[in-house]
Amino acid sequence: MSHARPALAALAAALLLAGCASTTRIGDLLDDPGRYDGRTVRVKGEVRESIGGFGRGAYRLSDGTGTLNVVNQSGGAPREGARVGVEGTFRSVFTFGDRTEAVLLERDRFDP
Repeated sequence: MSHARPALAALAAALLLAGCASTTRIGDLLDDPGRYDGRTVRVKGEVRESIGGFGRGAYRLSDGTGTLNVVNQSGGAPREGARVGVEGTFRSVFTFGDRTEAVLLERDRFDP
């Protein structure tokens, strides 16, 4: 039985770490949007602006390195000031000079 404890502890730690997928800095997404375009990413930050209704929503998420537009088709939008994590598909809209506009199509929301 004493040999089973370390194995169970290692298994529990591996499962815990697997559930904590890393997040990408918004600044990194905006600095190189072509690298991430069409890819699934996870970001976290504070909601700056928010609008929602009829189960749909859009909001701007800021993590201190940049601000990203997030839209969803279900679940509405979190309130301004809320801290959220979001997983979804990153889409680059345009880059003009030093400005990049992009959107994250929300698939899932998690506690940061």
